[in-house]
Amino acid sequence: MIAINLLPHREIARKKKREQFFVNLGLAIGAGLVLAALVYGFFQLQISGQQERNQFIQAEIQKLDVQIREVATLQQELDGLKSRQAAVESLQAGRNLPVHLLDEMVRLLPEGVHLTALRQEAAAITLTGVAQSQERVSELLRNFGGRSPWLTQPHLVEITAATLALGPRDQRRVFNFSVRLTLSPNTQTSPQGSTPAQPGQTQPAGQSPAPAATGGRV
Repeated sequence: MIAINLLPHREIARKKKREQFFVNLGLAIGAGLVLAALVYGFFQLQISGQQERNQFIQAEIQKLDVQIREVATLQQELDGLKSRQAAVESLQAGRNLPVHLLDEMVRLLPEGVHLTALRQEAAAITLTGVAQSQERVSELLRNFGGRSPWLTQPHLVEITAATLALGPRDQRRVFNFSVRLTLSPNTQTSPQGSTPAQPGQTQPAGQSPAPAATGGRV
């Protein structure tokens, strides 16, 4: 006897295929979700670890900032100490300069020349005085030009003829002069602690001053 299958086997096969497709699709979606969750968790762990490292770095940076400020404060204090040390050394190095300058004045002033004032401005020294003749002033310039280790570059600023009254009937012709000198670079020191006179001030030199004289320019 021949058996005939009257069931819709094709429909059943298609239905099984659809069911298998949806099962596979569900498994793929589930696997994808699991994989995405794993990747998300991995990156979250990485981000969390990086944030912790960033926080640690920020804390260390703050510590370094505090140390840098402390170092800057110490550097300022050190600079202040160096400045004070330099000032003290300058004072110590130049404390004998006025003595040397006055000694040079006494040694190099020729006969017939009297200083009335000495002024210092930084490395420039200006001498004001009275001479018996122009030759005495020239001799003074020669002495400072070649015989002084402390004073160099003598320059005659001004010389004027004048009449000096020594008595009612005793008058002599003299010359008022002004000479500018320069301290030798090896002996220059701070004008605040080692100069014979502060800038803008005058003081008598080592010789006796002469009376003021007036007259016309030569």
